[in-house]
Amino acid sequence: MATSSSILLLAALLALVSWQAIASDPGPLQDFCVADMHSPVRVNGFVCKNPMEVNADDFFKAANLDKPRVTNKVGSNVTLINVMQIAGLNTLGISIARIDYAPLGQNPPHTHPRATEILTVLEGTLYVGFVTSNQPAPNRNKFFSKVLNKGDVFVFPVGLIHFQFNPNPHQPAVAIAALSSQNPGAITIANAVFGSDPPISDDVLAKAFQVEKNTIDYLQAQFWENNHN
Repeated sequence: MATSSSILLLAALLALVSWQAIASDPGPLQDFCVADMHSPVRVNGFVCKNPMEVNADDFFKAANLDKPRVTNKVGSNVTLINVMQIAGLNTLGISIARIDYAPLGQNPPHTHPRATEILTVLEGTLYVGFVTSNQPAPNRNKFFSKVLNKGDVFVFPVGLIHFQFNPNPHQPAVAIAALSSQNPGAITIANAVFGSDPPISDDVLAKAFQVEKNTIDYLQAQFWENNHN
Protein backbone atom coordinates (compact mmCIF):
# COMPACT_ATOMS: atom_id res chain seq x y z
CA MET A 1 0.00 0.00 0.00
CA ALA A 2 2.85 2.38 0.91
CA THR A 3 4.51 1.75 -2.44
CA SER A 4 1.27 2.40 -4.30
CA SER A 5 0.73 5.66 -2.38
CA SER A 6 4.28 6.78 -3.11
CA ILE A 7 3.81 6.16 -6.83
CA LEU A 8 0.55 8.15 -6.82
CA LEU A 9 2.22 11.02 -4.94
CA LEU A 10 5.15 11.04 -7.37
CA ALA A 11 2.76 11.07 -10.35
CA ALA A 12 0.85 14.00 -8.86
CA LEU A 13 4.07 15.96 -8.28
CA LEU A 14 5.26 15.28 -11.84
CA ALA A 15 1.91 16.44 -13.23
CA LEU A 16 2.12 19.65 -11.20
CA VAL A 17 5.69 20.34 -12.33
CA SER A 18 4.77 19.61 -15.96
CA TRP A 19 1.81 22.00 -15.78
CA GLN A 20 4.04 24.77 -14.44
CA ALA A 21 6.59 24.09 -17.18
CA ILE A 22 4.09 24.73 -19.97
CA ALA A 23 2.49 27.83 -18.42
CA SER A 24 2.89 30.98 -20.53
CA ASP A 25 4.61 32.93 -17.77
CA PRO A 26 6.02 31.91 -14.37
CA GLY A 27 3.42 32.12 -11.62
CA PRO A 28 3.97 34.74 -8.90
CA LEU A 29 5.06 33.57 -5.45
CA GLN A 30 4.09 36.85 -3.78
CA ASP A 31 1.47 39.59 -4.22
CA PHE A 32 3.56 41.29 -6.90
CA CYS A 33 7.06 41.44 -8.36
CA VAL A 34 7.42 44.89 -9.89
CA ALA A 35 10.15 44.72 -12.52
CA ASP A 36 13.45 46.37 -11.61
CA MET A 37 14.47 47.65 -15.05
CA HIS A 38 17.81 48.89 -13.72
CA SER A 39 19.05 45.63 -12.25
CA PRO A 40 22.12 44.10 -13.96
CA VAL A 41 20.75 40.62 -13.17
CA ARG A 42 19.15 38.84 -16.14
CA VAL A 43 16.52 36.17 -15.58
CA ASN A 44 13.50 34.80 -17.49
CA GLY A 45 11.58 38.02 -16.99
CA PHE A 46 12.80 40.69 -14.59
CA VAL A 47 14.02 40.60 -11.01
CA CYS A 48 11.80 42.16 -8.35
CA LYS A 49 12.08 45.74 -7.24
CA ASN A 50 12.40 46.22 -3.48
CA PRO A 51 8.74 46.07 -2.31
CA MET A 52 9.43 48.95 0.09
CA GLU A 53 10.09 51.15 -2.97
CA VAL A 54 6.95 50.11 -4.88
CA ASN A 55 4.18 52.68 -5.35
CA ALA A 56 0.92 52.98 -7.30
CA ASP A 57 2.70 54.38 -10.37
CA ASP A 58 4.38 50.97 -10.85
CA PHE A 59 0.94 49.60 -11.76
CA PHE A 60 -0.22 52.56 -13.88
CA LYS A 61 0.22 54.06 -17.33
CA ALA A 62 -1.64 56.97 -18.92
CA ALA A 63 -1.90 54.95 -22.14
CA ASN A 64 -4.72 56.90 -23.81
CA LEU A 65 -6.14 53.67 -25.21
CA ASP A 66 -9.39 55.53 -25.87
CA LYS A 67 -7.65 57.65 -28.53
CA PRO A 68 -7.39 56.58 -32.21
CA ARG A 69 -3.95 55.81 -33.67
CA VAL A 70 -2.47 56.55 -37.09
CA THR A 71 -2.25 53.35 -39.13
CA ASN A 72 0.63 52.26 -41.38
CA LYS A 73 0.69 51.09 -45.02
CA VAL A 74 -0.98 47.75 -44.22
CA GLY A 75 -3.73 49.71 -42.50
CA SER A 76 -3.27 48.90 -38.83
CA ASN A 77 -1.59 50.02 -35.63
CA VAL A 78 -1.08 47.83 -32.55
CA THR A 79 -0.54 49.69 -29.27
CA LEU A 80 0.71 47.05 -26.82
CA ILE A 81 0.84 47.61 -23.07
CA ASN A 82 3.15 44.97 -21.62
CA VAL A 83 5.74 44.73 -18.85
CA MET A 84 7.98 47.19 -20.68
CA GLN A 85 5.32 49.87 -20.16
CA ILE A 86 3.94 48.80 -16.75
CA ALA A 87 6.60 47.27 -14.52
CA GLY A 88 3.93 45.92 -12.17
CA LEU A 89 2.91 43.37 -14.82
CA ASN A 90 6.08 41.37 -14.14
CA THR A 91 5.16 37.71 -13.36
CA LEU A 92 1.41 38.41 -13.65
CA GLY A 93 1.07 36.78 -17.08
CA ILE A 94 -1.12 39.33 -18.83
CA SER A 95 -0.95 42.29 -21.21
CA ILE A 96 -3.36 44.32 -23.33
CA ALA A 97 -3.37 45.97 -26.75
CA ARG A 98 -5.49 48.44 -28.69
CA ILE A 99 -5.61 47.67 -32.42
CA ASP A 100 -6.72 50.30 -34.94
CA TYR A 101 -7.71 49.31 -38.48
CA ALA A 102 -8.06 51.69 -41.41
CA PRO A 103 -10.81 50.99 -43.98
CA LEU A 104 -9.67 47.76 -45.70
CA GLY A 105 -6.76 47.65 -43.25
CA GLN A 106 -5.40 44.51 -41.69
CA ASN A 107 -3.25 43.21 -38.88
CA PRO A 108 -1.33 40.81 -41.13
CA PRO A 109 -0.71 37.10 -40.39
CA HIS A 110 1.41 36.79 -37.26
CA THR A 111 1.90 34.69 -34.14
CA HIS A 112 2.39 35.34 -30.43
CA PRO A 113 4.96 32.76 -29.32
CA ARG A 114 4.17 33.19 -25.63
CA ALA A 115 0.47 34.01 -25.40
CA THR A 116 -3.11 33.15 -26.20
CA GLU A 117 -5.08 36.21 -27.37
CA ILE A 118 -8.72 37.10 -26.76
CA LEU A 119 -9.97 39.93 -28.97
CA THR A 120 -13.05 42.15 -28.54
CA VAL A 121 -14.35 44.40 -31.32
CA LEU A 122 -15.14 47.90 -30.02
CA GLU A 123 -16.09 49.55 -33.32
CA GLY A 124 -16.71 48.32 -36.85
CA THR A 125 -16.47 44.87 -38.39
CA LEU A 126 -13.53 42.47 -38.60
CA TYR A 127 -12.89 39.31 -40.58
CA VAL A 128 -10.56 37.19 -38.43
CA GLY A 129 -9.01 33.75 -38.53
CA PHE A 130 -6.26 31.39 -37.46
CA VAL A 131 -4.59 28.28 -38.89
CA THR A 132 -3.76 25.15 -36.90
CA SER A 133 -0.31 23.58 -36.88
CA ASN A 134 0.68 20.64 -39.13
CA GLN A 135 -1.16 18.08 -37.01
CA PRO A 136 -2.19 14.66 -38.32
CA ALA A 137 -4.98 14.77 -40.93
CA PRO A 138 -7.74 15.92 -41.08
CA ASN A 139 -6.73 18.86 -38.83
CA ARG A 140 -3.49 19.69 -40.65
CA ASN A 141 -3.31 23.48 -41.20
CA LYS A 142 -7.06 23.80 -40.73
CA PHE A 143 -8.39 27.35 -41.13
CA PHE A 144 -10.94 28.77 -38.67
CA SER A 145 -12.49 32.14 -39.53
CA LYS A 146 -15.34 34.38 -38.45
CA VAL A 147 -16.82 37.81 -39.20
CA LEU A 148 -16.99 39.82 -35.98
CA ASN A 149 -19.20 42.80 -35.25
CA LYS A 150 -19.13 45.34 -32.43
CA GLY A 151 -19.15 43.55 -29.07
CA ASP A 152 -18.10 40.16 -30.47
CA VAL A 153 -15.22 38.19 -28.97
CA PHE A 154 -12.80 35.71 -30.60
CA VAL A 155 -9.87 33.65 -29.28
CA PHE A 156 -6.54 32.95 -31.03
CA PRO A 157 -4.72 29.99 -29.40
CA VAL A 158 -1.11 30.47 -28.34
CA GLY A 159 1.52 30.27 -31.08
CA LEU A 160 -0.87 29.87 -34.03
CA ILE A 161 -0.80 32.10 -37.12
CA HIS A 162 -3.74 34.51 -37.10
CA PHE A 163 -4.89 37.81 -38.61
CA GLN A 164 -7.62 40.46 -38.54
CA PHE A 165 -8.97 42.35 -41.58
CA ASN A 166 -11.40 45.27 -41.79
CA PRO A 167 -13.60 44.52 -44.85
CA ASN A 168 -15.34 47.91 -44.76
CA PRO A 169 -13.91 50.29 -47.42
CA HIS A 170 -15.39 53.36 -45.73
CA GLN A 171 -15.22 52.94 -41.94
CA PRO A 172 -12.30 52.19 -39.59
CA ALA A 173 -12.48 49.52 -36.89
CA VAL A 174 -11.08 49.22 -33.36
CA ALA A 175 -10.44 46.21 -31.14
CA ILE A 176 -8.99 45.51 -27.71
CA ALA A 177 -6.95 42.34 -27.18
CA ALA A 178 -5.90 40.71 -23.91
CA LEU A 179 -2.91 38.34 -24.01
CA SER A 180 -1.83 35.69 -21.51
CA SER A 181 1.75 36.89 -21.08
CA GLN A 182 3.52 39.90 -19.63
CA ASN A 183 5.57 39.92 -22.87
CA PRO A 184 3.68 37.95 -25.56
CA GLY A 185 5.97 38.74 -28.49
CA ALA A 186 4.81 39.06 -32.09
CA ILE A 187 6.23 37.39 -35.20
CA THR A 188 4.74 38.92 -38.36
CA ILE A 189 5.22 36.16 -40.91
CA ALA A 190 6.10 38.22 -44.00
CA ASN A 191 8.41 40.53 -42.04
CA ALA A 192 10.27 37.64 -40.42
CA VAL A 193 10.68 35.63 -43.64
CA PHE A 194 11.38 38.38 -46.18
CA GLY A 195 12.65 41.19 -43.96
CA SER A 196 15.11 39.39 -41.68
CA ASP A 197 18.48 40.97 -40.87
CA PRO A 198 20.64 39.67 -42.45
CA PRO A 199 18.39 38.28 -45.21
CA ILE A 200 17.67 34.57 -45.46
CA SER A 201 19.32 33.10 -48.58
CA ASP A 202 17.07 33.44 -51.63
CA ASP A 203 18.11 29.88 -52.55
CA VAL A 204 16.52 28.68 -49.31
CA LEU A 205 13.34 30.72 -49.71
CA ALA A 206 12.92 29.92 -53.42
CA LYS A 207 13.08 26.22 -52.59
CA ALA A 208 10.77 26.58 -49.60
CA PHE A 209 8.07 28.53 -51.47
CA GLN A 210 8.60 26.77 -54.81
CA VAL A 211 9.03 30.04 -56.76
CA GLU A 212 11.78 31.65 -58.83
CA LYS A 213 14.62 33.42 -57.05
CA ASN A 214 13.72 36.74 -58.67
CA THR A 215 10.33 36.58 -56.93
CA ILE A 216 12.12 36.16 -53.59
CA ASP A 217 14.53 38.98 -54.44
CA TYR A 218 11.56 41.25 -55.18
CA LEU A 219 9.88 40.41 -51.88
CA GLN A 220 13.08 40.91 -49.89
CA ALA A 221 13.53 44.34 -51.49
CA GLN A 222 10.21 45.58 -50.06
CA PHE A 223 10.02 47.66 -46.89
CA TRP A 224 8.40 45.41 -44.28
CA GLU A 225 6.95 47.92 -41.85
CA ASN A 226 6.26 47.00 -38.23
CA ASN A 227 2.75 47.87 -37.01
CA HIS A 228 3.46 47.00 -33.35
CA ASN A 229 4.23 50.02 -31.15
